[in-house]
Amino acid sequence: MKPPCYIDLEQARQLLAEMGVELNERQMKRAADRDASGRRKLPFFVDPVDGRLRIEKGTLVRIYREAQIEAENSAKQ
Repeated sequence: MKPPCYIDLEQARQLLAEMGVELNERQMKRAADRDASGRRKLPFFVDPVDGRLRIEKGTLVRIYREAQIEAENSAKQ
């Protein structure tokens, strides 16, 4: 099993760009910020050491893959 790989906002934005999802810095920040009910669109967390937002790389990729699979399955019905 591979150890987790935590990435920051900019690295997450670059990873998504490599996958064909082009987001600007503001869009990425909005996905990571808490909404009025305290929830985030993506599961970023505050790094306890440096206080920066981070997300696990594999989790981010999995979220997009699951969304794609769900879209494909709903289109076949």
